[in-house]
Amino acid sequence: MRSVVTGVGAFLPEHVVTNDDLAKIVETSDEWIIERTGIRQRHKASDDQAVSDLAVEACRKALADAGKTPADVDLIIMATTTADLTFPAAATIVQRKLGCPVGIAFDVQAVCSGFVYAMSVADGFVARGHAKCALVIGAETMSRLMDWTDRGTCVLFGDGAGAVVLEPQAGEGTKADRGVLSFALRADGTKQDLLYVDGGVSTTGTVGKLRMLGNQVFRHAVVNIAEAITMAAEKADVTIPEVDWFIPHQANQRILEGVARRLGLEEHKVISTVAEHANTSAASIPLALAHGIADGRIKKGDLLLLEAMGGGLTWGAVVLRL
Repeated sequence: MRSVVTGVGAFLPEHVVTNDDLAKIVETSDEWIIERTGIRQRHKASDDQAVSDLAVEACRKALADAGKTPADVDLIIMATTTADLTFPAAATIVQRKLGCPVGIAFDVQAVCSGFVYAMSVADGFVARGHAKCALVIGAETMSRLMDWTDRGTCVLFGDGAGAVVLEPQAGEGTKADRGVLSFALRADGTKQDLLYVDGGVSTTGTVGKLRMLGNQVFRHAVVNIAEAITMAAEKADVTIPEVDWFIPHQANQRILEGVARRLGLEEHKVISTVAEHANTSAASIPLALAHGIADGRIKKGDLLLLEAMGGGLTWGAVVLRL
């Protein structure tokens, strides 16, 4: 039994913040940001938009794409760093706003790696018969964590949400099956100081602001992500050249290119939305997946490789056939 993606949806807030807009509030420029990151713009949630609101819109589109309704949903797993409240889980708020019946709903917190982690957790429910219609969400309002005086971080992040519907389908147990074929997850808590938020409920009692040592994160990202991808591919019995589309976490264009080069992936197989969306943390992979499907590149039956790295440090990869 496989966990098969039967629907995909995405949502971006209406308000767009360009590099020129940021240059008005912090010492930076469009040229500086593009050269170092590849980012041209990002979306920003309005003050009255909670992360659950973004998630709900993405879920509605994913359910419609799958031919399902909220009444069918029995599992919601939401990857987010920016939940509406300290508790309850944002997934339960999404459950209520969608009007889903009583079921399972909880959050996964692995920062930018959250969607990869959430997919692996959902696979444990769906492929083993514990859920028949799962929503796996990546949604963030990273703008709420920005220090708008720090040009090294505030230019990098944006808000948005993406979701997929997972349903169980019988396969043959081979790499030709549709659905999740393998995953590899990693974490190294000794690297916490490279990327973190300097606040929390049980320490400062505040939300805090995002802090990052960008050069060191870049170095670890290229090496560590490549290892996880290689392991996931081996578990799925696929080779890198067999992959139809590489859908990475949209952190930085240079990281995307560095990982692709290290793996020998052809540039035209890389789905990149970093220029338009910036880094939307856990939302970036489902947003990029939805983008690739919407423009006709990604089709049913294609072999996909998803990867991400985030604070913790956490990182991982998923191999699936759409």
